[in-house]
Amino acid sequence: MQPHDYETALREKNAAALSSVLAAVLLTALKLGVGLSTNSLGILSEAAHSGLDLVAAAVTWFAVRISSRPPDARHPYGHGKVENLSALVETLLLLVTCGWIVWEAMHRLFVEPEIVVPSVWGLGVMGVSIVVDISRSRMLRRVAKKYNSQALEADALHFSTDIWSSAVVIVGLLALLAADLLPEGSALRPMLERADAVAALAVCVIVVHVSLSLGRRAVDALLDSGDAGLAGRIEDAVDAQPGVVRVERTRVRESGPHAFVDMTIIVAAGLSLDAAHEITRQAEAAVHEVAPGADVTIHFEPQQPGERGVLDRIRCVAAAHALPVHAVEVIETQTEVGAPQDLMVELHVELEGRMPLSDAHARVTVFEESLRAELGPLHVATHIEPAQDAAEASPPAPSRLMESPRIQAAVQAAADMEPGVCDCHHMHARRQGEDISLSFHCRMAPETPVTEAHRVSAALEARLRASLPELHRVVVHMEPVGE
Repeated sequence: MQPHDYETALREKNAAALSSVLAAVLLTALKLGVGLSTNSLGILSEAAHSGLDLVAAAVTWFAVRISSRPPDARHPYGHGKVENLSALVETLLLLVTCGWIVWEAMHRLFVEPEIVVPSVWGLGVMGVSIVVDISRSRMLRRVAKKYNSQALEADALHFSTDIWSSAVVIVGLLALLAADLLPEGSALRPMLERADAVAALAVCVIVVHVSLSLGRRAVDALLDSGDAGLAGRIEDAVDAQPGVVRVERTRVRESGPHAFVDMTIIVAAGLSLDAAHEITRQAEAAVHEVAPGADVTIHFEPQQPGERGVLDRIRCVAAAHALPVHAVEVIETQTEVGAPQDLMVELHVELEGRMPLSDAHARVTVFEESLRAELGPLHVATHIEPAQDAAEASPPAPSRLMESPRIQAAVQAAADMEPGVCDCHHMHARRQGEDISLSFHCRMAPETPVTEAHRVSAALEARLRASLPELHRVVVHMEPVGE
């Protein structure tokens, strides 16, 4: 919650809590008066219940006034725990009340039965109680949801159970009225006359169930147990953000209406500080989408080199250099059976079409050096082309280097037919099943635009495919003369 919202939150939460106090005063007085006049344990138990409601509502009113205060020097995390403490106090009060009601009900059932006088007044009071409880539970739930207030939520849940307990008491009173209509010797009459005490026990079952649920949540919040469901939703939201490799750790601490999120995310190695900070900012925004108003602390760490595959590592290095890459192929080669395997990488890089070839090659060279620093010694064939939609990366494929004078002659012949192309070198031909993949370097004038260099590369590829039908993949790396 932002600082400027404290006054609005305090006003709305305070109004909700105060209305609950006034409703509790009204209901306690009505139930107590009718319960004493009719000697109904069910109504008296409800009067005691409402009396505890009054105490709980007063505690809640006090708690929400304190919990809405902003953090200070002594309470850097705010005062939200007061609401959790309030909910725990309310739970203990309810359990004490239930203990008294159970004792009295058992006494009436098995020791000394009491004469209960059913009346329309009793039914009327319980009906009014249901109407008031429906109204205030809805109002409290709305404000509790808006400001994530556990104290108001506890009150709302508490009063919603009052609706059912009042309904149980009404059933008990109706049973007593039915007993009066039966003849004195009826076997069913003694059972109906005890319905009031049974109704009081049913009220206790409801109240104990709700109290234990509220108490557990309050204790969890006081012990910083956290909400596993909220933590999971936050992780899913952050993990879906671009640039986040994974979420390493998430901790959520709730203090009354406030949530404190602290997490560690893993980002690609080699990113600039600005890029990592932007990823963190987007992750923080994702957290606020799930938990509005949360106090968020995100720590980022670089991904370790051994944690990901070669393709992921290539893409991370490309992202660090702001280079769009596609058609990435990683090849493990060997000159002969039993020889150590070497690593080759072929890929396409997109650059501005009007960029001079010398500038484009300089950028690609720096990128290739970073790849070698990341992956170790390897041969890189980078095809430079003007920016366009990227193709899908192909999976790694094993292959075997081959030497073919026929292929070398075809490359040289194709280059000779393109004006401005010279010095074809670093030729690598590999057999992959029935297909052959080929990559080689050529040179052109440094001032050649990337668009022209790409046109020439495409022309070379077309000529080679026409003369060598078995070619499956061709990568032409064009670089400026003098490099």
